[in-house]
Amino acid sequence: MRKVALASFMGTVIEFYDFGIYATAAALVFANTFFPALGEQAGSVVSYATLGVAFVARPLGSVLFGHFGDRLGRKRTLIFTMSLMGLATVLIGLLPTAADIGTAAPIVLVLLRIAQGVAAGGEWTGAALFTSEHSPKERRGFWAMFTNLGGAFANILALGTFLLTGLYMSDQTFAAWGWRLPFLISIVLVAVGLYVRLRIEETPVFRAEARRRQPGESLPFKEAVAHQGKEILLGAGALVMAFSLGYVGIAFLTGYGTGALHLPRPQVLGAGMFGNLLNCLAIIAGGALTDRFGRRRVLLVANVIGVPWALALFPVLDTGTIGAFWLGMSVTFLIAGVGFGVAGSFLSELFHTRYRYTAAGLSYSLAGVLGGAIPPLVAAGLIGSYGSFVFGIFLAFYCLAGLLCTLALRETRHRDLIQEPA
Repeated sequence: MRKVALASFMGTVIEFYDFGIYATAAALVFANTFFPALGEQAGSVVSYATLGVAFVARPLGSVLFGHFGDRLGRKRTLIFTMSLMGLATVLIGLLPTAADIGTAAPIVLVLLRIAQGVAAGGEWTGAALFTSEHSPKERRGFWAMFTNLGGAFANILALGTFLLTGLYMSDQTFAAWGWRLPFLISIVLVAVGLYVRLRIEETPVFRAEARRRQPGESLPFKEAVAHQGKEILLGAGALVMAFSLGYVGIAFLTGYGTGALHLPRPQVLGAGMFGNLLNCLAIIAGGALTDRFGRRRVLLVANVIGVPWALALFPVLDTGTIGAFWLGMSVTFLIAGVGFGVAGSFLSELFHTRYRYTAAGLSYSLAGVLGGAIPPLVAAGLIGSYGSFVFGIFLAFYCLAGLLCTLALRETRHRDLIQEPA
């Protein structure tokens, strides 16, 4: 299980590192680097929109790679998704700017971002199923959380690389070429991840399903929507709180701290790193607690706490102090981390084996579109027009929606992954 957990962990380190460095770069430099003609405010909005493009592409990746994952196996699909993600990220690091090649630069940036999103749509699910389908039932929550633990650790790496590059070079140098270094470093992570994954066997649950499968069965996507379409939507809704708070923290608050609050960039990045360290601890705790108290109950608690915190977040941040910013980041990532800690085991247990890769991936990707793409995109407009508290109300509705969707689902902790869910 340690080897399996490491393989899952490394895959999501790469996925979320690539997403994390893009989100940080979108907040700090992409408006001027790729969209200078739009002006600072419009450029920032479009820069965040390119962040959301990958989330919109994730459901496509979930259906595409879900098909191969359900038919050819988790391992082969994961090796391909990791390679695609790493290649797209390195190419972003090598991409000429708008000053060099004009409008071709933002177009190619969007295309590479779509490739990242398609790869991510298949990567997370395969990694989560890899650990869940290898795990003993009584500790499945603990082992499955390693998938999203890799994501939190990757955010620390992403912020850390930007912090180090920013500390050891001027703002002008950082904007000119320093932002590229975190993207190019991704090639090292890909090499390590591929080495680990190539040494792990296919999951026993998939092997059993492959022996049982009959010729002529329907496409996994068709079966998933026909038999468990409601669970796909409710599973996505149950996780939108984690995505909304997590990606507001990693994508929007970085720019909000340096721009609206005029805080020093090293302090803002340091707060993000500390928040993600707490996120790691919350993911571990969330996954482990589900083995004792159940997936549904832990997720309910996280959503309940998220509602008042979403309303309090911006009043706390708008005091304008470094301490308040660190507090806001910390609590936001703690709550999101508990939700992410539940996700791997919860979605794995929610769906039948023959279309589990497709259904779990589609559910997780829809949660990413709703919770990860939309809030950072609309945040600047809502805050500029109506004030930051209104955006807090917007986030609170996400937490409330997560609460209602979780209430509509049954507990899954005692399910055998080789059996069809009731």
